[in-house]
Amino acid sequence: MRSMHIRVTVCIRAQVTCGPRNLLCGVAPRRALCMTAAGTVVDGKLEGRKGAQSTGVRKRGLDGRVRSFEDIPHTGRRGWVNLMKFWREDRFRQLHKHMERTFNALGPIYREHVGTQSSVNIMLPSDTSELFRSEGLHPRRMTLQPWATHRETRQHSKGVFLKNGEEWRADRLLLNKEVMMSAAVKRFLPLLDEVARDFCRMLRARVEREGRGEEGKRSLIMDPSPDLFRFALEASCHVIYGERIGLFSSSPSLESQKFIWAVERMLATTPPLLYLPPRLLLRIGAPLWTQHASAWDHIFSHAEARIQRGYQRLSSSQGRGSEAGAAGGQYTGVLGQLMEKGQLSLDLIKANITELMAGGVDTTAVPLQFALFELGRNPEVQERVRQQVRASYAQAGGDPQKALQGAPLLKGTIKEILRLYPVGTTVQRYPIKDIVLQNYHIPAGTMVQVCLYPLGRSAEVFEDPQRFEPSRWGSREEGQRGDGTGFRSLAFGFGARQCVGRRIAENEMQLLLMHILLSFHLSVSSSEDIKTTCTLILQPETPPRITFSRL
Repeated sequence: MRSMHIRVTVCIRAQVTCGPRNLLCGVAPRRALCMTAAGTVVDGKLEGRKGAQSTGVRKRGLDGRVRSFEDIPHTGRRGWVNLMKFWREDRFRQLHKHMERTFNALGPIYREHVGTQSSVNIMLPSDTSELFRSEGLHPRRMTLQPWATHRETRQHSKGVFLKNGEEWRADRLLLNKEVMMSAAVKRFLPLLDEVARDFCRMLRARVEREGRGEEGKRSLIMDPSPDLFRFALEASCHVIYGERIGLFSSSPSLESQKFIWAVERMLATTPPLLYLPPRLLLRIGAPLWTQHASAWDHIFSHAEARIQRGYQRLSSSQGRGSEAGAAGGQYTGVLGQLMEKGQLSLDLIKANITELMAGGVDTTAVPLQFALFELGRNPEVQERVRQQVRASYAQAGGDPQKALQGAPLLKGTIKEILRLYPVGTTVQRYPIKDIVLQNYHIPAGTMVQVCLYPLGRSAEVFEDPQRFEPSRWGSREEGQRGDGTGFRSLAFGFGARQCVGRRIAENEMQLLLMHILLSFHLSVSSSEDIKTTCTLILQPETPPRITFSRL
């Protein structure tokens, strides 16, 4: 008879009487002794967990019953007290580390209640698989209420990021045709390649002008982050609006820099607002809300000006009787395509274009910082990727799509960077039916978060997880299989609700790395790990300095 390994769990909890100091904090200290065949939690520290997720068998208690939702380990039941602790201990900036520590202490599932938000947090692929099987036809993720409140108070339409249900699905299917489908990627890939080439041309000129060494072989130590932000904005504008905005000139416009600042301010003010009632803050005129709303106002005004120009270009070309867009062989950008087809109202086009722009700068510029750093401190990996890129580029004959297809290590580099440094720290879903995770009952409608930073650095999921190794993402691990052994790469989300700008971001980052590796050797002065901080996205506390040496 085939043997079956079933993990059996016994939990004994002792609640300690809360003294005056703990009453002030609002959380009674708890100690738990959880014994399982796969691991043990002793005094809040987890031991012997390796291989805990390997069976795929639904786990039940000694009495054969699934444990209740209330039995899930938690970080404290009083949401407002927990929120005060988060602020006092500055946990928002280290949310990814807080999640990792909590999983190490409580095991692979825990509940958290902070302010107005409650969630069940998980990290293992087998649990993620179970969660996504119950997401339904209209998957829901956490609504960023500060963003939604801004749209409502300013009477702006909401884009797909803030919508749910059939309305979300109808709009998303129309957007997918312009940003996700292979035909759309083929149209906008040359635009991304053009911007990446121009960026590297600018960088070569700067290294020659400011670097040290012989002419043609000079090196320059620099913080590339300001240039990467300009690259991301230039690339996004070219694909989305169909126009260049000249950010690689010697004096880029102040307007564009203000847009970058507005996006950064919007991202920085979002996390604390997630746990407070936005309309109350609006009513009392809280500075935090004012800063957030002002940042969004600037983002919308930036988009509005370009959308108006796009509309005028379209009206002018139609007035001349010319065929615009793909039909006439000229790609007019995502905005032009949506306007030409007329399937979305102008208000909905504006809402979705603005969301795409707001989400397309930091979320590509920051991973590129991490990528340059990791390639710089791993010269052997860098050389392997470069050799593959050179061979593929030579055979592609100038076709960027063929060049990327022949260099899978470029895609592996991006996946590996997003494993170690996920831009968004969680992926959320609300199951449409009751499910069981780690032998605990999860009621339908509960917000469940897959925590990506602990997932990416877990020895249970990845061999030698601290090592930067793009080749680990071979064809065997590429898919998100339904057997629970996939679901390891979720930086762009999953399924119908994955990031709508995914194809733009993936190709944008790969093309820039391709051209940089063809032109420069990368190195860093220190191989110490980068300290990271969390706004709404994960980013370096201090941008890394990179040495660019001409090849």
